[in-house]
Amino acid sequence: QVQLVESGGGLVQPGGSLRLSCLASGSILLIHTMGWYRQAPGKERELVADITRGGTTNYADSVKGRFTISRDDAKNTVYLQMNSLKPEDAAVYYCRCGAYSTTDIPRRYLDVWGQGTLVTVSS
Repeated sequence: QVQLVESGGGLVQPGGSLRLSCLASGSILLIHTMGWYRQAPGKERELVADITRGGTTNYADSVKGRFTISRDDAKNTVYLQMNSLKPEDAAVYYCRCGAYSTTDIPRRYLDVWGQGTLVTVSS
């Protein structure tokens, strides 16, 4: 199957930056759209940004101009560069992708989530 592992979370001061990474591994045949979601305490999980295999990006209004999503298909990795962080950006950030696995026969579209990485924005 396909697994996702996030890294790069941590504590940052307001106005600071962090770069999240998400590595896909396993029996990967193909990865389609990759994205980042976040969930703050007491709130629903929300889309932060996603990127298609062709490179088309989509951002939540709240992060436009501050966050940048990118992917490196040779490394099966998606990144989220977060600049000008605000306290309201604090959350657990989850990676998600749609994928096909070489071991899944017949082929099924897999909806894969990572375990999440915590981002804390505080002075």
